[in-house]
Amino acid sequence: MIEILIILAIFVVAVLYSSVGHGGASGYLAVMALFGISAALTRPTSLTLNLFVASIAFVQFYRAKFFDWKIFLPFAVGSIPMAFVGGSIQLPTTAYKIILGVTLILVAIRLAINLKSEREPNAPNFWICLLIGAFLGLISGLVGVGGGIFLTPILLLLNWTETKKAAGISALFIFVNSAAGLFGSWLQGKDSQIANLPPNVWFWVGAAIIGGIIGSTLGSKYFNSLVLRRVSAFGLMIAGLKLIFT
Repeated sequence: MIEILIILAIFVVAVLYSSVGHGGASGYLAVMALFGISAALTRPTSLTLNLFVASIAFVQFYRAKFFDWKIFLPFAVGSIPMAFVGGSIQLPTTAYKIILGVTLILVAIRLAINLKSEREPNAPNFWICLLIGAFLGLISGLVGVGGGIFLTPILLLLNWTETKKAAGISALFIFVNSAAGLFGSWLQGKDSQIANLPPNVWFWVGAAIIGGIIGSTLGSKYFNSLVLRRVSAFGLMIAGLKLIFT
């Protein structure tokens, strides 16, 4: 019964996050935290699920012409090596849970806020993008998120692109960071976390893929999911507090 609930929760997370161009790692981490999945499994599992969902979201938004290589590339150049570094670092369990908990709470706040860019976008500075990308990449690798949940509001608040292009850019940003983080984890050797994926992970991947197809199709073409995001924000907040105080 618990396994079915996890699969359903991952499906819902994938639908919701992919609708705004995200892979859903913070949501998967929250699901695993709420169901008591071992901290040793959470990072590689969330990054694995991210790869599938973020790639689907990117394709959908790219096909709908919501993407900009000029904005994406400097962020990616800064983030990929740092995501690799972060993925290769094995934090103590207590430190990891606190950092993850704080990250989930920040993500919850982000999801609850409806950000839009209505003005004519400004061209971002290459070096600023590089530095922001490096910081987000390190956090991505350390915690097991793709970083898109933080990149999107940065793009919108600084008026560097419009809303749906921010979603498309974030989707590919999440994919490359997740891949770099997993590769860094794999290079740790035989005790790498990537070898410790849950036995039922491919059922989770299947649920995430189906959810990602549905969510990214709806998000790139049809709807704004603010209400659902705020419901999810509540769940993320609970999971973050649970990680910090238990």
